[in-house]
Amino acid sequence: MNQAIAATSPSKKRSPLTWVPSVYFAMGLPFVVLNLVAVIMFDDLGIDKTQIAFWTSLLTLPYTLKFIWSPLLEIYWTKRNFVVLTQAISGFCFALIVFTLQLPDFFAYTIAFMGVVAFSGATHDIATDGIYLTALDKKTQSTYIGWQGAFYNMAKVLANGGLVWLAGYLTSLFRAPSCSPANAWMILTDQPLEPTRAPFYAWMIIMGIIGALLIGMSVYHFFMLPATPKAQGTGEHQSFKGAMKEMGSVLVDFFKKKYIWLYVLFIVCFRLTEGFVIKMVPIFLKAPMSEGGLGMDNEQIGMIYGIFGTVAFIVGSIMGGYYIARFGLKRVLFSLVCFFNIPFVIYFLFSLFQPESLIVIGSGLVAEYFCYGFGFVGLTMFMMQQVAPGKHSMAHYAFASAIMNFSVMLPGMVSGWACEALGYQSFFLVALIMAAPVFLMSIFIPFSHSDKGEDSEKEIAADTVKAEESTEEMP
Repeated sequence: MNQAIAATSPSKKRSPLTWVPSVYFAMGLPFVVLNLVAVIMFDDLGIDKTQIAFWTSLLTLPYTLKFIWSPLLEIYWTKRNFVVLTQAISGFCFALIVFTLQLPDFFAYTIAFMGVVAFSGATHDIATDGIYLTALDKKTQSTYIGWQGAFYNMAKVLANGGLVWLAGYLTSLFRAPSCSPANAWMILTDQPLEPTRAPFYAWMIIMGIIGALLIGMSVYHFFMLPATPKAQGTGEHQSFKGAMKEMGSVLVDFFKKKYIWLYVLFIVCFRLTEGFVIKMVPIFLKAPMSEGGLGMDNEQIGMIYGIFGTVAFIVGSIMGGYYIARFGLKRVLFSLVCFFNIPFVIYFLFSLFQPESLIVIGSGLVAEYFCYGFGFVGLTMFMMQQVAPGKHSMAHYAFASAIMNFSVMLPGMVSGWACEALGYQSFFLVALIMAAPVFLMSIFIPFSHSDKGEDSEKEIAADTVKAEESTEEMP
């Protein structure tokens, strides 16, 4: 396959616009589906919230640990091949989920295929960033960093917005046996439509669309991605051992940094509350009012949460970057922690008063997304400025990101059980209490490096968008 791909390499250099937007859209799509959309899908299909929270949290593990096998991509094959292959694998796995949703034990089989997608998607992330860094010079990288972030978030708009809305719309159609989709289903399958299984039919279509998109992009990138040099590894075990030895040395250096254990604790505490609530929020929004929820449907969630919320997040992230650039991180860290935790106050108030007005709910969700994006850049910049600097800055930032993502994944795995036991009001109250340590730490935490760099505000904002692409975000 190396020769085949090399043969398709363009004779002249293509514009990055022909591949940067599409490849970063393909990077974001599987992660958004696994981390956000899957929660809504399984809730529609009647899976217990405890199981949903545990397994969809666990699906993020490969994204957290991807730095472990990243050296292998420097030794074997080419990054271009890895991107094309992983997109195809993810696409075919989503296509197979279409069929598993028809089985009695659909949940186990679907989670298994999603686990393959998670590993494939994490590998795709490594290879894609590798192409971006090796195929483009520094100036061009800076030019197209905005396209990266925009199209990564476009995947969120499509999946968590448009496709969730479409799933709700199709579900309502399939519940009416005389509708056109129902008639088409009976013609294609030669089976009578069961209105009670309308959500299954709807999500089968959604999974099929996602699979087709990824397979199509795999074919497109087979022809459009720039050629990358073949990895220089000898294929002998010595190369692999050398890479692992180097990683071990980098990891030891990481834990020798000044204040590193205090910094690790701060990183964990910063997103602990988010990890606790991240999987329960969509379920809370969809739960009936009689069960303490807000009674929203998929169309409303897709429109408000997936589209307007994502735009608010992007605006908040950009403004947060300029806020830090203007005043310095140390001076504003406490205020950024305050902004970051406003969403959890909003959820608690929603659970307490259960507003019925869609305008009130929508305004609260958009404000929540803006505040989350504004505050999140504080942690991103803290890791860039205080944890990453040194001889191995990229690797150390990756380690810090892995620690951060663990702090989201682990509480998320038990959040379903906690929500079942406590109820929504008490659950969100406990989440607020969990945020107390990070407020105290943000006041007293020492800085080992100056936060007055020479970077311009534009460069700081661009670095923030870039860094956020490799981390798990709140829905």
